[in-house]
Amino acid sequence: MGRILDERLIYEILSVVEEIPYGRVATYGQIARLIGRDRNSRLVGRVLSMSQFYGSYPCHRVVNHAGRTAPHWYEQRLLLEDEGVAFRKNGCVDMKRYQWDE
Repeated sequence: MGRILDERLIYEILSVVEEIPYGRVATYGQIARLIGRDRNSRLVGRVLSMSQFYGSYPCHRVVNHAGRTAPHWYEQRLLLEDEGVAFRKNGCVDMKRYQWDE
């Protein structure tokens, strides 16, 4: 993975994350598609896990395709709720209502 993960790609991913509007969410796959790497949603997750080394980005606005938040990042739900994002009874974001329409 180190071969395909360079700073240009990292900032390309983070620049898309930066565009996610307040009160909306995007998926890892959606971000991968927007940068032209449809099959690299895990790469997006890897970059977001180290985003603190590159600045301040709204990574809390990225969830999986079902609207599930990142495991072990309990603050993510609170940050989204503070932006008005509602969760369904199963604990997932209501993607039909809150997914970013880029």
